[in-house]
Amino acid sequence: MNKICFLMFMLLCFANVRAQADATAKNEFWSHVRFGGAVGLNFGNNYTEITLAPSAIYDFNRYFSLGVGLRGSYAQEKDYYESWIYGGSLIALATPIDFLQLSAELEQLRYNVTNEYPFTYDDDFWNTGLYLGAGYYSRNVTVGIRYNVLHDSDKIYSEPWLPFVRFYF
Repeated sequence: MNKICFLMFMLLCFANVRAQADATAKNEFWSHVRFGGAVGLNFGNNYTEITLAPSAIYDFNRYFSLGVGLRGSYAQEKDYYESWIYGGSLIALATPIDFLQLSAELEQLRYNVTNEYPFTYDDDFWNTGLYLGAGYYSRNVTVGIRYNVLHDSDKIYSEPWLPFVRFYF
């Protein structure tokens, strides 16, 4: 009977140690995750634009991170056009030196556009962007510029260069 009690006691102890190790591993994972993104509001004469773009990255070490993002935007200019844009992205960040952050981002967005001028028509399409960027990095903020190597001026942006401000906490 003593052997059975001792065996059960040992099994319970090892199960408790295993549960603590699993909890530590989970906490270790989340300690490397940072959240951020962008919020944009733009208002003008008969113009409105609203953007929400949350994202999360996992820091493998101080030099390299990978992450995912979502984006949703609404834009409207009265009597001219209305658009809904939504989709997601994958991002890789490298910080080779303390103040320089390099990025590569693959973005897939769905555009739903209704044009009202000079005549009414709808346009719905997917657009893929592959952005390579560089920016000045300080703590949780990066300010820089990125270039869309898949740029098509007939689609959305007239220029392949886009400035950015990136926040992660």
